[in-house]
Amino acid sequence: MGEFIRIESVSQVHDFFGFPKPKHPLISVLPITDEITNYDYGNYSYVFGFYQISLKLGISGSLVYGRNSYDFQEGTVVFIKPNQVVKIENNEEYRNASGWTLLFHPDLLSKSELGRTIGNFTFFNYENNEALHVSDEEMKMLTEIISKIEEEYNQKIDKHSQDLIISNIDLVLKYCKRYYERQFLTRTNLNRDLITRFENIMASYFDSDEPKGMGVLTVGYCATKLNMSSNYFGDLMKNETGISAKDYINNFLIERAKTLIVGSNRTISEIAFEFGFKYPQSFNKLFRSKTGMTPTQYREFKT
Repeated sequence: MGEFIRIESVSQVHDFFGFPKPKHPLISVLPITDEITNYDYGNYSYVFGFYQISLKLGISGSLVYGRNSYDFQEGTVVFIKPNQVVKIENNEEYRNASGWTLLFHPDLLSKSELGRTIGNFTFFNYENNEALHVSDEEMKMLTEIISKIEEEYNQKIDKHSQDLIISNIDLVLKYCKRYYERQFLTRTNLNRDLITRFENIMASYFDSDEPKGMGVLTVGYCATKLNMSSNYFGDLMKNETGISAKDYINNFLIERAKTLIVGSNRTISEIAFEFGFKYPQSFNKLFRSKTGMTPTQYREFKT
């Protein structure tokens, strides 16, 4: 197991690669150059104290994040948030890469609206094998905005500089959100297959004894079975079905519960425990929220 190297500031990144001091202490745009692609990163994992958005072109190596690795292709955008662990491998195949990396420290956003809402851009929590693939037109749009950010901090700083820089970061993030939604839509056939697999996972879970030991089925459990992060899976389901993954699970559970309530002599408490609820009251609350009546009322209504 390799050691961890912590890099806390934008200035440290410049020092790391031997670049000149950054023009702004909290933000920088770095071209992906030979200094970066030929660097020997060693058997280390890197932890950064800032956000990174990287457009990577022509990379045939892999970036490892958590348990997963991603083999880069043309036009890939990767997002890293502070304190994520990153490891770069296969450096000999990494040398033909190009593109850019935007680095910005959380302190840049501390008093801004984006600082309060950046957590809503859930793709910072995706695994790197869930990276964004962009078209030539999308790459051009993102690169133009990045150029505006670079131009802004390269000129004399005034009272408008920070607001304009943050506005352009926000614009980059909003375009990336749009492009991810496009990516979800263009993979509809694959997504439909995923929904089938998701339903099979739910059915297998409820048919087993797992709920008794593990509790109510969660989005995280299903996402892990599908080799996805919870955030990516949740966003994909929302785009594909119009409801959250959690609601999809609850709807599936309630439909199964209806069958047991009407078609068996089990008590409501027994049914609740069978679905992994620790307290029957929690099951009753969910059932009522979905059907407008309690399980007991539903049984009486249907019999």
